[in-house]
Amino acid sequence: MSDKGNKSKADGGAKIMIEAKGLSRFYGPFVATKDVSFSVPSGQVAAFLGPNGAGKSTTMKLLTGYMAPSAGQAHIGGFDVSTDRLKAAKILGYLPENGPFYAEMTPKSFLKYAGQIRLMSPDLLAVRLDYVAEHCGLGDVWHKAIGKLSHGYRQRVGMAHALLHDPEVLILDEPTSGLDPNQVQGMRNLIHKLGETKTVLLSTHILQEVHAVCSRVIVISEGRLVFDGPREELGAEGTAMEQKFRELTATAAV
Repeated sequence: MSDKGNKSKADGGAKIMIEAKGLSRFYGPFVATKDVSFSVPSGQVAAFLGPNGAGKSTTMKLLTGYMAPSAGQAHIGGFDVSTDRLKAAKILGYLPENGPFYAEMTPKSFLKYAGQIRLMSPDLLAVRLDYVAEHCGLGDVWHKAIGKLSHGYRQRVGMAHALLHDPEVLILDEPTSGLDPNQVQGMRNLIHKLGETKTVLLSTHILQEVHAVCSRVIVISEGRLVFDGPREELGAEGTAMEQKFRELTATAAV
């Protein structure tokens, strides 16, 4: 297993913004994740890959504090999410697999409410609402009930929610799920742009997405880390990357 992708950034003095230390989550005898450790430095866009049921979403919930680990620690910007969750939440934007929404609210009213809960000033909130409406492509549904939106539009509302407070760290679980090809390209462009100033951990099963926006790849299989390194080490193009991914996830440690 390689950690060159981490060292190349960390050696330059970049601050570690996402860190998993021996994260494990057990449900009785079932192992969802076991001893998962990695770190992502400031300014890096890292892909978090794995087959269905590998433990990607569980790990993301552990990293964000939405779920407590059975063992290990998670840190965001140096803050332990178990003991300093509010401080971690101030710098974290999280797009979960299935984001919770109020179906009767519009994107505008929901996001305004979310900003008020975060105690954002009215002036800043107004600026950020304009920003997410434009960059997440919500203008056409800004005043439409969320419950009546397609899955793709609800996904964009979730992305807007994650970006609303302009966080330093983004943890995104399948951000392009349910989007049409044009929307997928727009979302990838947005993530690529965000990666210039923010730290991003992006869960996906779409290898083209890795090539499009990520410089680092972390692979999990059967709840265990099986690869961590630069994107090029996983494969220079789609076919090679797919073959390497299959090899890694078919031979995970037991």
